[in-house]
Amino acid sequence: MSEAIVEASEPSPLSTVVIGEDGLGRPVWASTDSLLRDYYDTEWGMPVRDEQGLFERISLEGFQAGLSWATILRKRPAFREAFAQFDPEVVAAFTEDDVERLMLNEGIIRNRAKIRATIRNAQATLALREEGGLVEFVWSFQPESTPAPRSLAEIPSSSPESIALSKALRKKGFSFVGPTTMFALMEAVGIIDTHLVDSHRRGTSGVWA
Repeated sequence: MSEAIVEASEPSPLSTVVIGEDGLGRPVWASTDSLLRDYYDTEWGMPVRDEQGLFERISLEGFQAGLSWATILRKRPAFREAFAQFDPEVVAAFTEDDVERLMLNEGIIRNRAKIRATIRNAQATLALREEGGLVEFVWSFQPESTPAPRSLAEIPSSSPESIALSKALRKKGFSFVGPTTMFALMEAVGIIDTHLVDSHRRGTSGVWA
């Protein structure tokens, strides 16, 4: 069945969502690929408040840099198997032998720098437990308000909070956590809500009214 573009009322002519065959509005990026649509409908923007889950998201966002998120999603099962379900205690103990093992794994993104960064980030995650933990640390950068975009063009690629989070994580020993990557993380784990105003997912995280 065909999909239609629904234009919002004035004064925001750029306000567009794609209405799928199920009658629900989604952004263009989540409207065609079934994997991305399911991810958008069930996971993206929902709060992640457990250490392992948040470490996984930080890791995958780091691997995604320069690639499409669809590529990462398709490889996520292989990533989870390769990185012990992103258990930071296990990953923190990986050795150079593990790095070489992972570099031979065709199921993941075989980038040596990103693999080593994931191991270092696991070690930094464990160290943060002495300061309240990764979850408390990352969520402390939640802004006082969230964007209310009516089009994808209105969604920024970074924010003062993502810049600050990036700098703070780097100081704690994390890498591949640039401001743009951290903004994407904040969107994905519910710290901000950048669902389009006309999307069926807007406001569903429970974090923002």
